[in-house]
Amino acid sequence: MANKISLAQFITEQQRKTPNASGDLTALLNDIITACKQISHLVNQGDLIGTWGSADSENIQGEVQKKLDIISNDYMVDALKWTGHLAGMASEENDDPIAIPEQYPRGKYLALFDPLDGSSNIDVNLTVGTIFSILRCDEGIKPTLDDFLQKGSKQVCAGFVLYGPSTMLILTTGQGVNGFTLDQEIGEFYLTHPLMNIPKDTQEFAVNMSNQRFWEPPVQQYISECLQGAKGSRGKNFNMRWIASLVAEVYRVLTRGGLFMYPYDLKDPTKEGRLRLMYEANPIGFIVEQAGGLCSTGRKRIMDIDPKEIHQRVPVILGAKNEVNRLISYHEEFDSCK
Repeated sequence: MANKISLAQFITEQQRKTPNASGDLTALLNDIITACKQISHLVNQGDLIGTWGSADSENIQGEVQKKLDIISNDYMVDALKWTGHLAGMASEENDDPIAIPEQYPRGKYLALFDPLDGSSNIDVNLTVGTIFSILRCDEGIKPTLDDFLQKGSKQVCAGFVLYGPSTMLILTTGQGVNGFTLDQEIGEFYLTHPLMNIPKDTQEFAVNMSNQRFWEPPVQQYISECLQGAKGSRGKNFNMRWIASLVAEVYRVLTRGGLFMYPYDLKDPTKEGRLRLMYEANPIGFIVEQAGGLCSTGRKRIMDIDPKEIHQRVPVILGAKNEVNRLISYHEEFDSCK
């Protein structure tokens, strides 16, 4: 471990390369990492401390909350509210943005986060994670809802922490994507996956096939071609994966390539998509693009979407550039025939 670069060293060196950097973003990242270490410890305790199972409540999305959803959210809020680096924050678990208490100073950043992505998997001991996005705002203000509704292209930093067999942090500040693994014995993340890259081509896709009957024709066409294998029009066999945890799916794409889809479907026509733009799609889109992949709704680049509201949902297709572009072309052909 003597030759390994710690996360603290890595982000400090990145800060030094940035003209006029104040160090506030570095400090904010350290605050987020502190909360994620607490969540990692909590997840690793399993049901030994009685935190698995339902909390008998629902979030703004109408989804049943797990006990760990609520506790993880509290950890994030408590770690960030007093530090002076944030003007405000927003969580998938809260109806409205979270104000910084009056007794604390306000900074020049906004934090948006999904404190425990994939929590439906927690009771069966599968991988979950935390996703976060950092935006700029005017220093010292009391932000309104409109201050949070920025395009994904305005992000200054995004990342996610994966609580799996090992705890990993995937991070971008717009200078590529790097992966860090937590040394549990000393409580420090070390750089283990520098400059992660998504290959342009793949023979692997991840999608929830139980929704197939609700998909639009472009997605139906793409999946049909993949399932035909080497004897079909694609001339090659594809593997299929589905974990139902966004952080786990994206980590697999980052490390071995692939395509992940949660496309638009007609199962519930009142919803534009399934994933949350501000807490999931935008930060993940930033990471995927920085790793050389693409992230789209099928009709529009995710990070070009003008947010309408803080809990907006969107369809998501991400991963290998050539495969995402193929799906985009299928959507264009379908729309032109309407």
